[in-house]
Amino acid sequence: MADDTEDVELDFAADEQERARRSAVLRHPLASFFHLFFRVVAIVAYLLCDWISENFAPCFVLIITLLSFDFWSVKNVTGRLLVGLRWWNQIDDDGKSLWVFEAKKASRGNNIGTEAEARIFWLGLIICPLIWTFFFFTSLFSLKIKWLSLVVASISLQVANLYGYLRCKAVGEDGQPADSRSFTGQHLLQRPDIIFGIL
Repeated sequence: MADDTEDVELDFAADEQERARRSAVLRHPLASFFHLFFRVVAIVAYLLCDWISENFAPCFVLIITLLSFDFWSVKNVTGRLLVGLRWWNQIDDDGKSLWVFEAKKASRGNNIGTEAEARIFWLGLIICPLIWTFFFFTSLFSLKIKWLSLVVASISLQVANLYGYLRCKAVGEDGQPADSRSFTGQHLLQRPDIIFGIL
């Protein structure tokens, strides 16, 4: 029979360290900043370009350049650091295009960002395409065709990253790569936790 007065040592230090690491505000402040910087500056430039400049070409080049920097930084840097996801395209030996989607497994000591950084990542990734979609309808209904071309290019860049990271999120939760032909909007409708579980 065990003695009730005997002290038992429990090691909660590792769990407390992991909890403290995940609850830290920002582990990657520079990545979090640049995740939103290019997007927000592109939106502000779009809103101000028509008022500041009469010439469309410099505005177009500026906004597409900002969104290209955003696409590259989100795809290659902030996705890995803030949420542990990455995706890319490679060409195999037969010349076929192969899309690869990866999710880093959550484990102690890995370099994935905090919960606050994950919220910043997903909110920026979801809200900005919605803003560009609003700009699409305002350009369409105001018959600004040249601005409409800019907005379509902007939506394309934003939605490409959103689609890639939603695929990564789906792969990470299922543990198996998703078939690229069967992944459609129906998959997202069947699993709304992919989107709403991250917010």
